[in-house]
Amino acid sequence: MQLGKGDVLVIEGIHGLNDKLSYSLPKESKFKIYISALTQLSIDEHNPLPTTDGRLIRRIVRDARTRGTSAAGTISMWDSVRRGEEKNIFPFQEAADAMFNSALIYEMAVLKTYCQPQLYAIDPSMEQYAEANRLLKLLDYVLPMPTEDIANNSLVREFIGGGCFGL
Repeated sequence: MQLGKGDVLVIEGIHGLNDKLSYSLPKESKFKIYISALTQLSIDEHNPLPTTDGRLIRRIVRDARTRGTSAAGTISMWDSVRRGEEKNIFPFQEAADAMFNSALIYEMAVLKTYCQPQLYAIDPSMEQYAEANRLLKLLDYVLPMPTEDIANNSLVREFIGGGCFGL
């Protein structure tokens, strides 16, 4: 690919911060942005809502909608997803020029409505049941929020659908 003088190349995805992907571009021509969901909510004054749990809930909702994957299937893949982050994302995040927190204060309230039925569908005989039950207990601390008032350009629409970006 040959870029013109005023062209901009955007690389998005799990390997976007890894210089091996863009080794032929001069370092000074790159501006790297790291986007992460850093949940800032706490269950109480001693127990923060783990960022990883928020991300897993996001993924359960999105995977069901876009891939037809059950909550059990997403939970089964989660260890592999986490290993991929450790190898392909976290080592490179500090090299970013800017960081953006994509967590929204209201997203757990919105995602609860979508995630709970999927978690309840996991049978007690399944190996994912313990994790589903733990997430259900976590979601018990959150009041559900109706989605009809969520703006169509809200990031949470990436997970629940109905956004203006066609995701």
